Amino acid sequence: MVDLSAFFSDNPYFSAGFGLLGVGAGLAVLRQGARRGADLMRRQLLVSMEIPSHDKSYQWMLGWLSRRGAETLLQPRHMAVQTRYKQHDNGSVSTDFTLAPGQGKHVVFYGGAFIQVDRQRNTKMIDVQSAAPFETVTLTTLSRDRAVFPRILAEAREHALAQNEGRTVLYTSFGPEWRAFGLPRKRRVLESVVLDRGVSEAVLADVSDFMANASWYDARGIPYRRGYLLHGPPGTGKTSFIRALAGHLGFNICILNLSERGLTDDRLSHLLAVAPERSLLLLEDVDAAFTPTRQLPEHAALRPSAVTFSGLLNALDGVASSDERIIFMTTNHIHRLDPALIRPGRVDLKVFLGYASPYQIRAMFMRFYGHANHARADVFADALAGHSVSTAQLQGHFVVYKKDPQCALDNVEDLLSSAAQSVQPRQPQSSGPV
Repeated sequence: MVDLSAFFSDNPYFSAGFGLLGVGAGLAVLRQGARRGADLMRRQLLVSMEIPSHDKSYQWMLGWLSRRGAETLLQPRHMAVQTRYKQHDNGSVSTDFTLAPGQGKHVVFYGGAFIQVDRQRNTKMIDVQSAAPFETVTLTTLSRDRAVFPRILAEAREHALAQNEGRTVLYTSFGPEWRAFGLPRKRRVLESVVLDRGVSEAVLADVSDFMANASWYDARGIPYRRGYLLHGPPGTGKTSFIRALAGHLGFNICILNLSERGLTDDRLSHLLAVAPERSLLLLEDVDAAFTPTRQLPEHAALRPSAVTFSGLLNALDGVASSDERIIFMTTNHIHRLDPALIRPGRVDLKVFLGYASPYQIRAMFMRFYGHANHARADVFADALAGHSVSTAQLQGHFVVYKKDPQCALDNVEDLLSSAAQSVQPRQPQSSGPV
């Protein structure tokens, strides 16, 4: 009978194999222990903050990294370019290039702390709102320096908001969300839009009163929302006044096109509910999207968009409609609107903006040429008496003769000729408070 114990003990190859196996097992245990120890130390000593691309602060953070990158970024190895492009009214183009950390890991020194910036893109995941690949920016630093994160976020936010200080941001719908359209516009002075005597002041007073009485609406169970309809011939200052009013109040403007293809009842209600804070909702030319329901069936294929008339009414003041909003609608043809659309609760104030009155003509003349030309302003207004001229046509005439008020007066016949070709029958003023 073979003695196995003696065989194994006397076999040097077998003993060496057991030794290697033991060493390998020991190294595996040590490696696993080192890995777990490193993970434990990471959890105890490091802290991370992840910002996904769908979060509002994501763009703020990229802007902060672009602005502070030259000062705080240590040895960047992969940079991404961000280009700002603007075409001016005279046709010239200006561009501005800024660099931000690209995909990968970078190190930033800020506030006395070293911070690792890890920007990653997941090409297998798509942001359903923007149709762009899902991205994240992760900041990692020592646990004792965690207080630097709120400071970075606050600085990034303040810088982003400072870019829009004194400006009006225009938003348009993009899928189920609102997105800024172009660069922020310089706020227009309310006095630059000359309406008939008392009209601008009355609308401003009504909006201001509404904004100051939220608790009054709440105490009486009244939905806290307000609707305005500006109607009248083209070129009478409807959209310009809304933009100037938004600038005066410090509001932005959300422009919604009811004829947009792909717009549905559900998406319309959602957009009205998620409009950015301190924004005026603007529905331009509502008569172009709908005529009275007795003339236009509810079939979606008969309209450019899939929004139904009943869907619009429900979005304005239905059960699912949102509160804390101000809606402005404009139309050149109020007689084409269904009475159900402009009843109180949906439209609380109707404002007629007609052709330029003698008051507007004089005021615009003196705004362009100064109050020293009040005598010429009177003569100019008398020359236009009885004629239908829009404020847009007046402005165009004054721009042509911007340096010579006498030439503007001498060539008034040219203005009358162009105005006669585009005149629209006068509409009776609606029974609104204005």
